[in-house]
Amino acid sequence: MSPCSILNNYFLAGQVLPTYRLMHSPHGGLFQPTISEAIRLLSGPGPTAQTRHFSAVADVPEIVDPFAGAALTYTVPRLRVGGAAGAQQDTWPSPSAYATRRHAWVHVYPEGRTHQRGDRTMRYFKWGVARMMLEAEPCPDVVPMWIEGFEHVMHESRRFPRFVPRVGKRLSVTFGERVDGERVFGDLRERWRRLVEEEKDGEMCEHGRNQSVGGQGAQELGVVREGRLRDGEEVRSLREECALRIREEVLRVRRSRGLPDEDPKVSKWETWKAEGGRIEGEMQDGSHVGRT
Repeated sequence: MSPCSILNNYFLAGQVLPTYRLMHSPHGGLFQPTISEAIRLLSGPGPTAQTRHFSAVADVPEIVDPFAGAALTYTVPRLRVGGAAGAQQDTWPSPSAYATRRHAWVHVYPEGRTHQRGDRTMRYFKWGVARMMLEAEPCPDVVPMWIEGFEHVMHESRRFPRFVPRVGKRLSVTFGERVDGERVFGDLRERWRRLVEEEKDGEMCEHGRNQSVGGQGAQELGVVREGRLRDGEEVRSLREECALRIREEVLRVRRSRGLPDEDPKVSKWETWKAEGGRIEGEMQDGSHVGRT
């Protein structure tokens, strides 16, 4: 078994969803299959889950679904050396295919990468977490967490033996109060639903029939087609606002640890864009960004 296969099986055994990173793969980003999987895991059992079987793949009925298809897996083209997509596929199991696994907890690191800085400020939150909040049905609850100390165990600037965790360090994990998702994010979710309905109405006028769009059909939860619901100005603003609200809930827990308020600009993606294409090592502000 190759080292890559060993790592894949290790993380799958720990119920880690495989995530492709845009810095390493063109298959990463906001609309990769793992985001769809997370949205479905957060959602309650519905028609999609109920029509799938626990039996052999041959007994599973054909499902018109660009994410899971007839089998209980999904695939992403594997990259060849040099970054080009090859003919081989990486195949991953789809836990949300089973009704008993729906309406589950999904643990997310919304910054999307390791960020270590002396004053313990956070990077901006990626918009994938906003998609989970806006599109899952019913509205998820949020339990914010604040973790300190891992930078002492595995600092990005450490030397050989880099792969060995440093022992004797102090760690802390602080949990905030459960956030009523509908109360805090309900207006944003309503704006998302309105945009989806407007897109449906537009397709009805164009094609003369009601097509499923925006990932809101019974078979397409978590799938957003090309068009305004992907990259329209209003929906981009909506996702940014949702990510900021989620970040504020984490900041409340951060304040409870006695840490001072952050500079508001660090919550904006435009601030971090100024770092250019650097994906690891020491940043201009003295912080360290991880390789993974």
